[in-house]
Amino acid sequence: MTEQTPSTETPRRIVVAGGGPAAHRFADAMHARGLDGWHVTVLTEEAHLPYDRVALSKALTDGGVDLTLGAASMWDHGSLDLRTGERVVKIEAGAKTVQTAAGNAYEYDELVVATGSDAVRLPIPGAEHAHVYRTLEDVWAINQALAELTARLGRKVNAVTIGGGLLGLESAAGTEQLGATPVVINGAPWLMNTQLDEGAGQALGRLIEAKGFEVHGGVFPSQILADDDGQVTGVLMADDRIIPADLVIVAVGVRPRDELFRAAEGEEQVFSLGPRGGVVINDYCATEIPGIWAIGEVANYGGMCLGLVAPANTMAEIVADRLHGGDATFPGFDTATKLKLSGVDVASFGDAFAKTEHALEIVYADPARGVYQKIVTTDDAKTLLGGIFVGDASPYMSLRPLLGRELPAEPGAFLSAAGGGDAPETELPDDATLCSCNNVTAGTIRDTINGCGACEGNAPVQELGELKGCTRAGTQCGSCVPMLKKLLETELTKSGVEVSKALCEHIELSRQELFETIRVLELTSFEEIMAKYGTGDGCDICKPTIANILASQNSAYVLDAGRGTLQDTNDRALANMQKDGTYSVVPRIAGGEITPKKLGVIAAVAEKYNLYTKITGGQRIDMFGARLEELPEIWKELVDAGFESGQAYGKSLRTVKSCVGSTWCRFGVQDSVAMAIQLELRYRGLRSPHKLKMGVSGCARECAEARGKDVGVIATADGWNLYVGGNGGATPAHAQLLAKDLDDETLVKYIDRYFMYYIRTADRLQRTARWQEELDGGIKHVEDVVVKDTLGIAEDLEAAMAKHVDTYIDEWADTLKDPERLRRFRSFVNAPDQKDDSIAFVPDERGQMRPATAEEKAAAAQQPVLLGASIAVRPGTPAPVGNEA
Repeated sequence: MTEQTPSTETPRRIVVAGGGPAAHRFADAMHARGLDGWHVTVLTEEAHLPYDRVALSKALTDGGVDLTLGAASMWDHGSLDLRTGERVVKIEAGAKTVQTAAGNAYEYDELVVATGSDAVRLPIPGAEHAHVYRTLEDVWAINQALAELTARLGRKVNAVTIGGGLLGLESAAGTEQLGATPVVINGAPWLMNTQLDEGAGQALGRLIEAKGFEVHGGVFPSQILADDDGQVTGVLMADDRIIPADLVIVAVGVRPRDELFRAAEGEEQVFSLGPRGGVVINDYCATEIPGIWAIGEVANYGGMCLGLVAPANTMAEIVADRLHGGDATFPGFDTATKLKLSGVDVASFGDAFAKTEHALEIVYADPARGVYQKIVTTDDAKTLLGGIFVGDASPYMSLRPLLGRELPAEPGAFLSAAGGGDAPETELPDDATLCSCNNVTAGTIRDTINGCGACEGNAPVQELGELKGCTRAGTQCGSCVPMLKKLLETELTKSGVEVSKALCEHIELSRQELFETIRVLELTSFEEIMAKYGTGDGCDICKPTIANILASQNSAYVLDAGRGTLQDTNDRALANMQKDGTYSVVPRIAGGEITPKKLGVIAAVAEKYNLYTKITGGQRIDMFGARLEELPEIWKELVDAGFESGQAYGKSLRTVKSCVGSTWCRFGVQDSVAMAIQLELRYRGLRSPHKLKMGVSGCARECAEARGKDVGVIATADGWNLYVGGNGGATPAHAQLLAKDLDDETLVKYIDRYFMYYIRTADRLQRTARWQEELDGGIKHVEDVVVKDTLGIAEDLEAAMAKHVDTYIDEWADTLKDPERLRRFRSFVNAPDQKDDSIAFVPDERGQMRPATAEEKAAAAQQPVLLGASIAVRPGTPAPVGNEA
């Protein structure tokens, strides 16, 4: 054991070989415990910051997604040094140095090896033509190859994945989302044979075949066939069948990257290796050479190397703890697995195969429905040993923390598919692991809820987001979030804290309840609503919320009938206020398409009013620096030229981003621009709980980044794939596939239903991603309502959207028609001609103006300030046209 060195001494040097999730977790664990007395150097051969390999499927379907682990700012710490492009090739244990492929040597006092594993490649002819599924570069290459093949072949690509395990099914599902025909070849008789027994594996096979997957099991491939140009044509099987293929992915397993521990020819083997690879470690993750540790997939413990995130995180924490003088030990591998594959739930944990002596298996199987549930217990049917769930994994979250414990009810009560209803209510013991990825117990969660030691004043934690941040629970795979939320609400209730869904202190109804009340009773004013369901005069929560609800149900002018006083600053001005008190002007440019003539109008307006111009991420042009009193003048010129409000200021549809689509692009398979314009003009002005963004991509290359939007549409050879619930922001989320290969009419119908259902049921300021997460059933519930109409409200939702479309008015065009409405656009109510002296601009070095700093304003108040050939604008004076003096 190595104890922490006091900070007054020379820092001890830790070198980490590898830059994957295990390496990141170790660096993070050291950072969290304190780096006084330590200097950590992380050497990674990849060009990226450490990223989440568990989420590679997201990068497969969206090449632009950011999988970076944690906050990149962590690496700014003076005692953390991340070096990319540095592959460690040799350990000099005697000299305590490592050598890299670039020829550099790094000295260490402690060496942590986290080199992970490599994808296994098949030793068959033609294997060089196959892709593997292991790194960002691997999945980017698959994405690009699929896009190019789709464009060249003019049809669906036959994407064959060899391997029916976790990675294989994940990659196959990704190709399916990208518009290919997914084919799975599995040497074992059933899918996921490492995690599932035969009944579960066969149920999974039936379910994914029903989703359009083609599965070939129980036979191995013998050759990957290709033409003279190297283009794959098929896979020759051991039984002489040929399975047509345009692209082949091999995902048959991983092999520990333990070459650093293998002796070169003629040298003595110093490190012990497992029979199937990996360096042998003890129960605190140390190798037999003092000062050398191994964590993650390269570490062999108990004869096993395992590629799961939970044990890798645990190993990293153990080494960090030991280096800080602790005595943590590795408890063994947690092999629990839970995933959703193309909408199919799969979960496995504990002794899933009932290998324990005298174990009982309580099974419910319904082949017709593709449902399989099994609970494994001790022979007295009391202690939980493991379980498998396919098709309906709802009991998993209740059972997983009870592994090794006595069940609170007889086992059959947990088989929800058998008709027993929800799993029995379970009070988790304090030492039960709630989040296996980060090894967080229920007791830790309870302690944090009742008083977080890391928070100022040991303050209690009463919000889910704060609870996740303090404990790390739910921050990795996310499968424990429903249980985490439930535990939070239970503990708050026990503490006498009412878990209220009230909108605010003035209205006891939730936003959803308030929306329905206003809709059903056809209430039209704030005063009427408060008289019936509120108290007091309202606040900055209920006022804009009610204004938003009224606007989403009635397309009348948003600032009339007293509604103007309810709105936020931006809505009252119909423009976004900037840091210096000026406003931005954003005309709608539907789908990003604009004529040269209209571009000229924007240029003329920007020059006339000396506005800073910027092309936004939503494919339109933002003009900054307009004074409040200038807004009507600017908008009159824009409206006269055919522009309308882009509503960048409202909780409403912002933009529909598009690529150029099939009209111009050689890869495009549908006219994405026309569809984007149709959607933007349909949903413009639609007020909602939060801002809405959409994207339309003309092919699987996804240039419009549609899966980062609330609603994303991606073209296929057979129509459109519809994705919902994508968000950027502080907690980004990928949109999930809702329906595929839709025609134009069905696509629009489903979007109508989705938006209206979200508007009616989401909380105040809740983005679509968070709304979907909190719905009981998640995306499956959304599919039931929007696609299958299980609630019988589809016609009502469509009618509500039709009403919006039919009654839409452009807010700025309407404002300009009414002198009374224009009165609100004055800096000073009692002095309409006086300008705000606090506003001043200076020329920027890039040829445009910018807001003056406080120092520049002070100088300008004394005298005009010459800046090269330009002058600063003195406060209160009209802006010159252009920037030149």
